[in-house]
Amino acid sequence: MKPVKALRTRGGLSVRLDPRAALVVALLVAAALAASVALIGTGDYPMSFADVLRTLTGDGTPAQEFIVHDLRLPRVLVALLVGAALALAGAVFQSVSRNPLGSPDVIGLAQGSTAGALLVIVLFQGGTTAVAAGSVVGGILSGAAIYALAWQKGVHGYRFVLVGIAMAAILTAVIGYLLTKANLTDAARATTWMVGSLNGRDWDQVRPLAAACTVLVPLVLGHSRSLRMLEMGDDAAYALGVPVERTRLVTMAAAVLLTSAATAAAGPIAFVALAAPQLARRLTRSAGPNLTAAACTGATLLVTADWASQQLFGADRLPVGALTGMLGGCYLLWLLYTERRGGRI
Repeated sequence: MKPVKALRTRGGLSVRLDPRAALVVALLVAAALAASVALIGTGDYPMSFADVLRTLTGDGTPAQEFIVHDLRLPRVLVALLVGAALALAGAVFQSVSRNPLGSPDVIGLAQGSTAGALLVIVLFQGGTTAVAAGSVVGGILSGAAIYALAWQKGVHGYRFVLVGIAMAAILTAVIGYLLTKANLTDAARATTWMVGSLNGRDWDQVRPLAAACTVLVPLVLGHSRSLRMLEMGDDAAYALGVPVERTRLVTMAAAVLLTSAATAAAGPIAFVALAAPQLARRLTRSAGPNLTAAACTGATLLVTADWASQQLFGADRLPVGALTGMLGGCYLLWLLYTERRGGRI
């Protein structure tokens, strides 16, 4: 049994503290910050760690200030926020469905956001803001449809995942149809967006994504205990006083919005939502959704993947979504193998 400490304040508030999980979160935050500084220093105008830190504190040259604050810092912030948002959404869906395959990538939310964005691109030739809005609306509508179709006196595990997989297949067909109807310019633009990329991200993507995370992340974290109880089953959660369906509805709605906002900012970044919660659980060796650790893992994964893509293939030559897709596909095969060996599928 792992040692878990309870910190008590003078006002009587008790906070559960897992020392290993706290250490893992601290190390992940340090790794994310180090990777962020390295990513800011990477590009056609390379900068050392010291130069980046000096510029971030306001002591850089005018050229360094422009490169860091106007060109590279927004990209890094989008990477951190998108990674955290996707990982947190994945942790919620995996906890609610009690299935490691319950991820926005698998159950159709990412495809819904993609279909919404492509509708705006192909049918209306919309600009960046309109495409982002279409992505958010598509994600919300697909999430509502999956929830409604999976409902049968509540939403439960495998039915939810199976409905999501069916919805993903339908939306993938819709995406293919839209691409066949697009002209060459719109098709190229849509295909580029579908890969998932952090290239060219600026403060226009940072601000709405940061606002969404400011509202939604505390909402999800506030339901951490309830989600942990849900993983023990509905009957046990009811017995412990958890409002099961309300908890599911609120956390799933927040996860849908996080996925939609992240996809609107960077396109459909593959497999971060699937892999990060499972990696966090293995690192912390702790039961429950591990929401904070999952968010930190997702942020670290995405910013590190973006740095690695630039180091291995040159700046802006390989979209980060392509790299996470390749690595995530290997992870999915490993996950399916381990689940099959464990007799769970």
